[in-house]
Amino acid sequence: MSSRLRRRLRLFGAASAGLLALGATGVLSAPASAATPVYAENFSGGLGTFTPTGSVSASTGAARLSGSLLSDPTLTSASVPLAGYSGISVSYTRTASGLDLGEAFTVAYSVDGGAFTTLESSRTASGAASFRLPSSVDGRSVRLRFSLDASSVLETLTVDDVLVQAEGGGGGGPTDPPGGSLPPVTDVTAPGPYAVTVDTTAGPGDDGWLVYPSNAGRDGVNHPVLVWGPGAGSDPAAYEDMLRQWASHGFVVYSEVSSSSGAYMVDALDWIEDQNAAPSSPLYQDIDTAEIAFGGHSRGSIGTFDVADDPRLETTVHVAGGSFDGNGPDNLRNPALYIGGDDDFATSNVERDYANTDVPVWFNVLNGTDHIAATRNGQHIITAWLRWHLADEEFRRTTDFLRQGCTFCGLGVTQYKNW
Repeated sequence: MSSRLRRRLRLFGAASAGLLALGATGVLSAPASAATPVYAENFSGGLGTFTPTGSVSASTGAARLSGSLLSDPTLTSASVPLAGYSGISVSYTRTASGLDLGEAFTVAYSVDGGAFTTLESSRTASGAASFRLPSSVDGRSVRLRFSLDASSVLETLTVDDVLVQAEGGGGGGPTDPPGGSLPPVTDVTAPGPYAVTVDTTAGPGDDGWLVYPSNAGRDGVNHPVLVWGPGAGSDPAAYEDMLRQWASHGFVVYSEVSSSSGAYMVDALDWIEDQNAAPSSPLYQDIDTAEIAFGGHSRGSIGTFDVADDPRLETTVHVAGGSFDGNGPDNLRNPALYIGGDDDFATSNVERDYANTDVPVWFNVLNGTDHIAATRNGQHIITAWLRWHLADEEFRRTTDFLRQGCTFCGLGVTQYKNW
């Protein structure tokens, strides 16, 4: 993590703007080494992105393969993209138990979907293992596979703490992270690469704000969409700096005074799709209508729950706005981001929603943050989340969110599940 990012994460709660007050924020600790985590799985929420065959289970925070007379169990990871990365290493812990002579477990990797190459094969090994992959893997994609050749259910292989890291090339540090559909950035706390245009008379009723990259479509980029709902008693102007921040990163952002029904969000998205199809629109054919998020603060979050089952959505964002009856998550169909504050009266409702959520969800209760400050204190988390889910920056999955010590985990109490 850059010193610039750490410095900004210390300071982003210190500057006031508009009507919203700020709270203190946590400080991220420096990484333990120069290596950059690219993918991690500790099986605390199940098997994660690993696909099992045969007798495989996840319990007590680890994956377990059990022997069988019928078929050998295997556990295979999703493809891990390594574009822009070099110096790749793989580490994990494993414990073999009860294997007889002639039986063994095997750990292997595959590059770009090709044949698997063995990293190790053993009958009795246990503890941590680490392997540096050959340079031919750099910049490509890799899958990991754990398999067990044993005949009894009492013969097992336990796997945990799988980690893929990159060390970078001759410069001694990581290379640029793999990109997605937007121009890459090194610091989500800074403005993105786009100048921003604000239209305050947009939308179905000409009373919404459309905030978008001024040079939309440059270099053939199609821009993902965020429809944002303000809290009760506020309007888009109260969130202007945040709307500008997200648009500077390449997102087309629309906001208007919210309601708890959320129907206005659906109408707004219909209008945005019309803009993409209208030759007179400044966003004509520059919008990625397959990459859509709804989100909001307080009442805007409640409205988002109401329409979270819209089939066009890829993700939803909920800030300091838990549903009143705990049933809001019933409408969720896609990964969700929850942000609360340790001094926010709404956090108990958000915690109940988290408990009732069945889709993949990430939840941070920010330190030193009240109800009003939650969006601004969490805006950089939202930026990274949108770049992951709408702009396909898959490296953010582990670097920023789904691993112990993630980029934003030091800002408060973090939980996640169902991944």
